[in-house]
Amino acid sequence: MKTRYTFGGDEHVFVEMDEEMSLAAFFKSLSMSNAVRDADIPGVTEICPANASFQVRFDPDKIHPDEMMSRIKELESKAEKSENRIDTRIVEVPVYYQDPWTHETLMRFRERHQDPEGTDLTYAARINGFDTVEDFIEAHHSAPWFVSMVGFVSGLPFLYQLVEREKQIEVPKYVRPRTDTPKQTVGYGGCFSCVYSVRGAGGYQMFGITPMTIFDPRQETSYLKDFMVFFKPGDIVKWKPIDREEYDRILKAVEDNTYTPRIANVTFDLDAYEADIAGTNAKLMEALNDA
Repeated sequence: MKTRYTFGGDEHVFVEMDEEMSLAAFFKSLSMSNAVRDADIPGVTEICPANASFQVRFDPDKIHPDEMMSRIKELESKAEKSENRIDTRIVEVPVYYQDPWTHETLMRFRERHQDPEGTDLTYAARINGFDTVEDFIEAHHSAPWFVSMVGFVSGLPFLYQLVEREKQIEVPKYVRPRTDTPKQTVGYGGCFSCVYSVRGAGGYQMFGITPMTIFDPRQETSYLKDFMVFFKPGDIVKWKPIDREEYDRILKAVEDNTYTPRIANVTFDLDAYEADIAGTNAKLMEALNDA
C-alpha cells in the first residue's frame, strides 16, 4: 500500500491508505489517526476516520498547511509499527429479511433499479451466483462483519464482510438513488453492508430491517444513554435472522426500554485472522454464543 496525502481546501489534510477497502488499509488508517490524536498537534480541530482513509481538519491561522502535512507524514512510520490488534466487541444484530416495509419501498422505486422486474434480493442473489434468495441471505448472515466506519448520516455503520476475498458479496447501488428508505433498513452497496440509522434518501440495495435502535439523539433508549450512537469503528457484527413475531417482540422490548443487545468483548488480531479466517470467525461467534 502506498499512502497518498492531499489537501482538502484550506483546512483539511486527506490521507488515503489504499484505493480499495481491506482490513490492512483500515488498521493502518486507524493507527495513523490515533497517532495524530496522540501527537496533540497544535491547530488540529477534528480527526475523521473512514474505511481506508482519514481526514484531519486544522486551523490554518495556528499552523501552516505545509507544516501540518509534514507532521502527519512523520507519523506514518510509527503507525506501520503498531500492532494489528484491537480489543473490541462482537454484537448480535437481529434482522427481519424480506420484511414488508422495505419490500413496499423497493417496489415504489423499481424504475431506479438495475432490475425493474425483480426485487433487490433476487437481483443480488443472481449477480452473486446464488441459486436462491434463501442461499444469498444465508451467505449474508453466516459470517461476522467488521465495522470500518460510522458516518455519512449520524450513526450509520459501514460493515465489511469477514470472509475470503473471493467469497465477499458485491452489489452495486441503485442506478438512481431513492428518495425514501425506512429507518433501520439493512442495506448493501459495493462491498459494504450498512444499517440506515434514520429514514431518508438512499441508494443501497435493501435486504431487511432490524428492530434494534442504533441512533437516538435524545438518548432515551436504555442502551444508548451513555452515547447517542451505538456503533463505533472496530465493532464486529453478527446478523441474526428473525421472523415477524420475533421482530415485533424485540421492537416492543426496545420501545419499553427492556431490550439489551447481545454483546461479548473480544480481541481481534488481523495477523491471526489472515492466517486462519474460518478459525478466527468461529472463535468470535463462540464468544458471542457464550455471552
